Amino acid sequence: MIRLDRKRAIIGLVAGGALAASMVTGEGPLSTGKDWPNYGGNKAGNRYSPLTQINTRNVANLQVAWMYDASEKPDANGRRRDRAIQCQPIVVDGILYGTTPDLNLFALKAGTGEQLWRFEPARDDRRNSNRGVVYWQNGSDKRILYTVGSSLYAVNAVTGESISSFGTNGKADLHEGLQTNLNHDVSKLSVNATSPGIVYHNTFIIGSSVSESGDAAPGHIRAFDVVTGKLTWVFHTIPQPGEFGYDTWPKDAYQKIGAVNNWSGMSLDEKRGVVYFGTGSPASDFYGGDRRGQNLFANCIMALEAETGKLRWYYQTIHHDLWDRDHPCPPNLITLNRNGKRVDALVQTTKDGLVYVLDRDKGTSLFPVEERKVPVNGLPGESPWPTQKYPLKPLPLTRQVYTERDITDRSPEAHAYVKERFLQLKTENKFAPPSEKGTLLFGYSGGAEWGGNAIDPSGILFQNVNEEPWELVMTKRADLAQRNTPVTAGNAIYIANCAACHGQDRRGSGAELPSLIDIGKKRSPDEIKAILKTGSGRMPSFGHLSEKDRDALISFLLNTETGSSKVALTSTSTPASENRGGFPYVPTYVSKVWQRFTDKDGYPGIKPPWGTLNAIDLNTGDYLWRVPLGEYPELAKKGVPTTGTDSYGGPLATAGGLVFIAGTKDEKIRAFDKKTGKVVWEYQLPAGGFATPISYEVNGRQYIVIAAGGGRGQKIGGNYIAFSLK
Repeated sequence: MIRLDRKRAIIGLVAGGALAASMVTGEGPLSTGKDWPNYGGNKAGNRYSPLTQINTRNVANLQVAWMYDASEKPDANGRRRDRAIQCQPIVVDGILYGTTPDLNLFALKAGTGEQLWRFEPARDDRRNSNRGVVYWQNGSDKRILYTVGSSLYAVNAVTGESISSFGTNGKADLHEGLQTNLNHDVSKLSVNATSPGIVYHNTFIIGSSVSESGDAAPGHIRAFDVVTGKLTWVFHTIPQPGEFGYDTWPKDAYQKIGAVNNWSGMSLDEKRGVVYFGTGSPASDFYGGDRRGQNLFANCIMALEAETGKLRWYYQTIHHDLWDRDHPCPPNLITLNRNGKRVDALVQTTKDGLVYVLDRDKGTSLFPVEERKVPVNGLPGESPWPTQKYPLKPLPLTRQVYTERDITDRSPEAHAYVKERFLQLKTENKFAPPSEKGTLLFGYSGGAEWGGNAIDPSGILFQNVNEEPWELVMTKRADLAQRNTPVTAGNAIYIANCAACHGQDRRGSGAELPSLIDIGKKRSPDEIKAILKTGSGRMPSFGHLSEKDRDALISFLLNTETGSSKVALTSTSTPASENRGGFPYVPTYVSKVWQRFTDKDGYPGIKPPWGTLNAIDLNTGDYLWRVPLGEYPELAKKGVPTTGTDSYGGPLATAGGLVFIAGTKDEKIRAFDKKTGKVVWEYQLPAGGFATPISYEVNGRQYIVIAAGGGRGQKIGGNYIAFSLK
């Protein structure tokens, strides 16, 4: 569906001026400056603007230029699904393209915020998080490609109409290319894309987001023809027989193990014709007893030929991942000065706060990295890898081990509360395998996160990081309920599919893993069933469950089970639908507790800072500055120095000497002086800006735009806000 003022849309695009042939993505790269044409600004992912109109001398004069209300209207019954916005919009030729909380695509005049058109995807497509869209042009053929659920849409960038010749009736299916050689059906598994793909000539390359449990689809990288929507190549991130890396897994592991996906986005070197990205861990998280080995290409920084998908090189940062240490953001491509030579490099930051700087051609580190012995005392059946990587420079962005001297000193009561639990869970190595006793580790929510980082042309990296410990306690899956104790069918399905995230007691853990207690007060049975079928936000779909199983699960969640037959849980049984051929994979051990480690008031259980913004000279590997990012207003009122908060969304660096960033719990957007790390401007947003800002120019005026969509436990918003000088 489409809402369109056709005359306004066409006039708006023509008035902006046509792109020269040398500037179209089909024939050459678009660049930042007047435009912000790609996710991350350019295809190198620099998040850098060369504009200087807004600078350190006048940034205090920034004011709101326009606001666009992207929020969704209530349905006929007066109900509205509250969803956040994580989208970093793009700007091409004076037109801004972005998505609403419900993943409607829109085009605005970038100088005024006036809507030109709005495209509505099919209602039965899952509404997942969306962080950006892709622009492609060849002559007069101008397209926006973006994903909604498992659908990849091609939309006319001028009119907002679906391009029906693309794929099937205007969309391709992200399940394509995943079924090959598998003995189970992937068509109903959860597959979507939170981050946009990237275009090389006429080839659109994309990763995916999949389940993190035993029902995960494979996370293979796919390429589609931009014009036709046809699949052009597939790279198997979990190798199949005869492929390189197959011997780093048990025989036929690819039949039951999923994930190893790129959910965080990609970068592209158009001159080399190489696409770069990071992969995540295998499913399910935290237990790898059935995937003995190094597990290529999980947790790798990778380089593929963009035209063919052929492997150039890989660099594995975590062997046999047991800690959910996915690569959380796209690599950033930059040229550095090393030993008197200019070196084309790739920079990858990680969830556990590390910075890898690699040669873009060789995939080798430009700074020393040690491979050290680590603990191998894993759970029964587990085979932890005996060594892991430790980069020596740059130094880590965050603390790597939680020690007793790190325990919060916010108050004597908070210290005592945290210390008692700390002593029970004390963990002395960041690679301590998960256990039934429990571990305390950093890195489950960053370090670095999906907002990425910014690098200016001189090689200075700007990275925001979270610094919060988490506790993880494992248990035998069958012990989530007393072994051999009969439970209802719905409870058994919940234990097998939901308890690992939401807990046996359904209490969840914060905004990311919400409580399901009293879910009936928030959602109707039909709404719950729809979410189970298609997923929503971070939650994957459970399309593999039968209608009978879904009904039983809903009855359990709503506490309406009556006369339900009981089943007994054992250490080997599959309490949900019958497990055929080893899929869905049912791990012997699952998480019993997986949550932030906090004091009794909910603040992180460590001394501040709890979130920082960092500047590193990548030519030398040395830090230039590190400052707290964000604050808790209630603590600030008590005179507590700035603590920093967790942040989601990344920085924007500019030639005006500034770094703009939002993403914090206090719902502010700030500008920092690039040289000193001093805050030189801030603005209280109407809702959290959990996205990455952009910059562009229209009619000689520079703008900064951020999506203030809120969420993550904060109030929901729905605005895109543009700032310019008075």
